[in-house]
Amino acid sequence: MVDAERFRAILNQEKEQKQTLLDSLRGDIRSVSAARLDSNVDDEHDPEGSTIAFELSQAGALMEQSRAGLEQIEAALARIDDGTYGRCAVCGEAIPEGRLEARPWTPFCVRHASGRSKN
Repeated sequence: MVDAERFRAILNQEKEQKQTLLDSLRGDIRSVSAARLDSNVDDEHDPEGSTIAFELSQAGALMEQSRAGLEQIEAALARIDDGTYGRCAVCGEAIPEGRLEARPWTPFCVRHASGRSKN
């Protein structure tokens, strides 16, 4: 039996870290965007333009990853609430505790983690 409350604490800590990261990334994007608006930057012809575009692209990608991770964490917390946490969403078997410690938000056992095996 999985200690759901221990994993709830771990997931809440992960959730807080993701939210902090998202807030920081939003601030970074706002800062870069504001600096870009105040300057006469032409991404295509200005040597600094590609750097700004790259920074915005990187921050946007990190935000998307963080949002997806936050959704997975929230889904895992919901599974704790409904009593299904620690059970594979495909086969219903118990997810090994070591796997949950490595990826506490996972809804899949090792066999179904890749999505290749359906039974």
